[in-house]
Amino acid sequence: MTAGNIGTWQKKAGDSVSPGDVLVEIETDKAQMDFEFQEEGVLAKILKEAGEKDVAVGNPIAVMIEEGEDVAPFESFTLEDAGGEKAPPKEAPKEEAAESSEPPESGSQTSPSTLDKSGQEAESKSEPAAESQESELSGGRLQTSLDREPNASPSAKALALEKGVPIKAVKGSGPGGRVTKQDIEKYKPAAGSAPSASSAAAAQPYEDIPASSMRKTIANRLVQSFNQNPHYFVSTTLSVSKLLKLRQALNASADGKYKLSVNDFLVKACAVACKKVPTVNSSWREEGGQTVIRQHNTVDISVAVATPIGLMTPIVKGVEAIGLQSISAQIKDLGKRARDGKLKPEEYQGGTFTISNMGMNAAVERFTAVINPPQAGILAVGTTRKVAIPVDSEDGTGVEWEDQIVVTGSFDHKVVDGAVGGEWIREFKKVVENPLELML
Repeated sequence: MTAGNIGTWQKKAGDSVSPGDVLVEIETDKAQMDFEFQEEGVLAKILKEAGEKDVAVGNPIAVMIEEGEDVAPFESFTLEDAGGEKAPPKEAPKEEAAESSEPPESGSQTSPSTLDKSGQEAESKSEPAAESQESELSGGRLQTSLDREPNASPSAKALALEKGVPIKAVKGSGPGGRVTKQDIEKYKPAAGSAPSASSAAAAQPYEDIPASSMRKTIANRLVQSFNQNPHYFVSTTLSVSKLLKLRQALNASADGKYKLSVNDFLVKACAVACKKVPTVNSSWREEGGQTVIRQHNTVDISVAVATPIGLMTPIVKGVEAIGLQSISAQIKDLGKRARDGKLKPEEYQGGTFTISNMGMNAAVERFTAVINPPQAGILAVGTTRKVAIPVDSEDGTGVEWEDQIVVTGSFDHKVVDGAVGGEWIREFKKVVENPLELML
């Protein structure tokens, strides 16, 4: 992360702040995160208002003072007084998403202190501000893709897409002009706003939609995955009739405490197969001039979730050691927060294996998925179908209906040989078709 957007401030100037209090929401290219303050103090001045975009990491966004100090002297405090605007850092080579950076050192400093966007205290030394670039054609300031994006919450974007509302035409009522769900629901097109026939004819037959930071991140990682990981695919058909009956029985006896989905069972089955075939629960690593295959001792399953701003893969950790009820609860919680843009980086960065389930779409019989690097495997799950199976009886050959799902595993041939991928699929199929093993 080199830059981000300022979301809603949860505190105003003069408010006291305690350790763990949420100070402000920060929007990154992957999620909207709450910045929690870790010391006691008072918010003396906000330097970056809600709605400001592309704020470079290292720029001061607020001034904090110690409890009991006077806030009044900071009413006229400006960004220049805090050291000025810093130029965005040059883009460094991207590291694997599974690698987490070490937390910065923390320590109590003398007040007042200015907070930069990464939570560190800003240096008092002034640096020259980044000069604005201007277009040679228009003379106007060049805009980043984030500047061209509407200032709207993820839920508002999703509702606008659902209702067909042109979000750029909606006036936002939230902080910093942010468009909210209520604004979308109240939107009414202006009278006479329909284009005339002549203007429509002159209009372009297409619309260029700027790619968001998250969309560019997804694109870069998928291209990287396909270019650097030699994919191969192994498919099988699962009989899930027993699994569906077990699910129905467990849900009937739950007394409303939980409601298991088919995907909950499949996530657990992935963990069982990964423990039996640990080569699949591995990743290819090139670090410090050495190349290693890192075999993980725990199975952390990344669960693909479609959100209004792109695909997210929140992680259910230690799946091999938890039960179906816990898996179900975590998937529901992580999925909701992923769609709301509220995931923390540690909740979607990492994972040792991924499952992508499109079974809710009855038209998708089967599909293949792209590996989520640096993982070595991903499972693609199609929809459940009723299939007629011939059965011999005393009266002749009859037919029974069986519930079936087609799944396809994608494996990285650098880490997982073909025979090993086939072994993983066999173990997965075995436990799904004998679901009582999941209870052991």
